[in-house]
Amino acid sequence: MKFGIIRERKNPPDRRVVLSPNECQNVLSNFSEAQITVESSPIRVFADQEYEDMGVSVAQNVDDCDVMLGVKEVPIEALIPNKKYFFFSHTIKKQPYNRKLLQAILDKNIELYDHEVITNTKGQRLVAFGRYAGIVGAYNGVRAYGLKFDLFNLPKAETLRDQEALISELNKVKLPNIKILLTGRGRVGNGSREMLDAMNLRKVTVAEFLSESFNEPVYCQIDASEYNKRKDGVRGNKADFFANPEEYKSNFFRFAEVTDFYIAGHFYGDGAPYLYTREDAKHPDFKIKVVADVSCDIDGPVATTIKPSTIADPIYGYDPQSEKEVDFKNPDAVAVMAVDNLPCELPRDASNGFGGAFSKYVIPAFFDNDEEGILQRARMTQNGKLTERYAYLQDYVDGLE
Repeated sequence: MKFGIIRERKNPPDRRVVLSPNECQNVLSNFSEAQITVESSPIRVFADQEYEDMGVSVAQNVDDCDVMLGVKEVPIEALIPNKKYFFFSHTIKKQPYNRKLLQAILDKNIELYDHEVITNTKGQRLVAFGRYAGIVGAYNGVRAYGLKFDLFNLPKAETLRDQEALISELNKVKLPNIKILLTGRGRVGNGSREMLDAMNLRKVTVAEFLSESFNEPVYCQIDASEYNKRKDGVRGNKADFFANPEEYKSNFFRFAEVTDFYIAGHFYGDGAPYLYTREDAKHPDFKIKVVADVSCDIDGPVATTIKPSTIADPIYGYDPQSEKEVDFKNPDAVAVMAVDNLPCELPRDASNGFGGAFSKYVIPAFFDNDEEGILQRARMTQNGKLTERYAYLQDYVDGLE
């Protein structure tokens, strides 16, 4: 089985890769039948020479490989017919902008495996960049806070080598006595928590956060059961919320009244209540002045997020009264950091983490007859057709919705 590490061709450029040089060597050492060729790239975070130094072959094209491994969507003109491809296709939610891509994949008889649906038997994702989104999101949020209030000017994350360098910069600044709220306890939320802990910030309970004052900066990490409550007044729990989101209403405003800086690292499911609305943000008791929206659901559960921001221009201001974008330094504005491709700012660490999981869970499936069903669950297309699991996309492919 010959794997090809393809060059990322989507704009803006993405420097991440599925398998680092070390991970390639790990695969080759553990699977004698595996071969890997890396397509030469001038932008990849690992230079061609780093792969060659590990004994991995680098070539100008990888047309002779069986399985193509990429991160972002492959441009239609670059797709090689009759191959297996792994990348984030952004089609499983019927995203209109990638309809033509899925149509081309079917036309070219490509077997598509989407990283987003590589799961175990319980439906839990096995490979993801979420932790790194959380890490960079928390850093960018602290940076936004410093810029909003002219307290400090941290370097952009993309200019720093790794998480250790981000932490080093964070520990050079002194935050005022603010309350920081973090939603989410998954990969993203816990990635952000790593950074708050690395700053030696005190973690407090919900009761303390809501009712007490502190002479130091503190943070509180909460999940869905703490910022939602059942409409009928019955005591709910996280499992019930995810099973019956329509039975709940937001209980977030009590946090908004005491929070200075909010990091949104939660997963938002269809049918769940918004955390706070545009009307909530107009309320005189709404205190949040900086939002790092790592989850980045546009015009959704975090009402101040009205558009994604970019790595080049990561912060914008939201004026609650006009509901329009303004200068983030405006005293009435909420500063919003809503970069939607945060792991791109930490490409080396993100690639190492992603590749470790990919080689642990996915590569073995090619050599053990997919005994865990990992490939079968992630296979979206085969023989020019959608697989049964993804047949729901047929109307999308046909342009009917």
